[in-house]
Amino acid sequence: MDLQALIKDIRQDILPFYDQGRVADYIPALASVPPHQFGWAIHTLDGQSHACGDADTPFSIQSISKAFMLAMTLQADGEALWRHVGKEPSGNPFNSLVQLEYEHGIPRNPFINAGALAVTDRAIRHFSDAHARLLSWLRLETGNAALSANEAIAASERAHGDRNAALAHFMKSYGNIEHEVGNVLDQYFHNCSIELSCRELARAGLFLANHGVSPLTGQRYLSRSQAKQVNAVMLTCGTYDAAGEFAYRVGLPVKSGVGGGLLAVIPGKMSLAVWSPQLDSRGNSVLGLEALDRFTTRTGLSIF
Repeated sequence: MDLQALIKDIRQDILPFYDQGRVADYIPALASVPPHQFGWAIHTLDGQSHACGDADTPFSIQSISKAFMLAMTLQADGEALWRHVGKEPSGNPFNSLVQLEYEHGIPRNPFINAGALAVTDRAIRHFSDAHARLLSWLRLETGNAALSANEAIAASERAHGDRNAALAHFMKSYGNIEHEVGNVLDQYFHNCSIELSCRELARAGLFLANHGVSPLTGQRYLSRSQAKQVNAVMLTCGTYDAAGEFAYRVGLPVKSGVGGGLLAVIPGKMSLAVWSPQLDSRGNSVLGLEALDRFTTRTGLSIF
């Protein structure tokens, strides 16, 4: 299969979907991102690399960082982590406060904002500076020693982060946040503000396709069982309240971010990163969904 020709062909197919979404503007620093961009990169476990479009343009990974934080924290915390966050789809927007009260401060899953804050709090217990630890990991796996968070985006998120602060304080009132809320929020905002290109993101996600072992560095980040857990939660919870749509149309574990990125995993084969900043009403990239749908349909490479 000529994957390079295929992704270039799919890119041409989906260009008419430009302007069916809008760039995230509730974080002002993201509102100025030029909308008509699309990047795609694939890294396979047998060493192939394919890319097209704006695959080398860095973008804010936003909630995709939650997948890496989950893996990093699960490695350190083990099964204890699941006492602080659930594994079930929420069915509500990613920044909803609704479920926390009647579920006694335990977020439904690690990929809604409350769940990611709880995971960040657990990471601080093990690493103190969890953001620095995440950056070190991503620099190693991408080969980009200069990789960093965008401070302007982090500051913009902090200035407009009242809902996230409310989530954190609410969980702390139930004893499910251990550390100082301001510190948890700062590390969370900086994680979301990390910038990667599609090529780098696909490289960084390869360990999830390889059952927890990086094929690039040979380092085991997760046990085989833990890698299965992360991929399962990505499938059921990774695209906000559109996880059913993604499972139906794409059939892969996927984690999205409101920066317009999507990280998809085909266990035992490859990882894929797609980016286009125009989002649908549920916060997922319009062109990204169309591209992944066509890819799995035309290749038959889904987990189903």
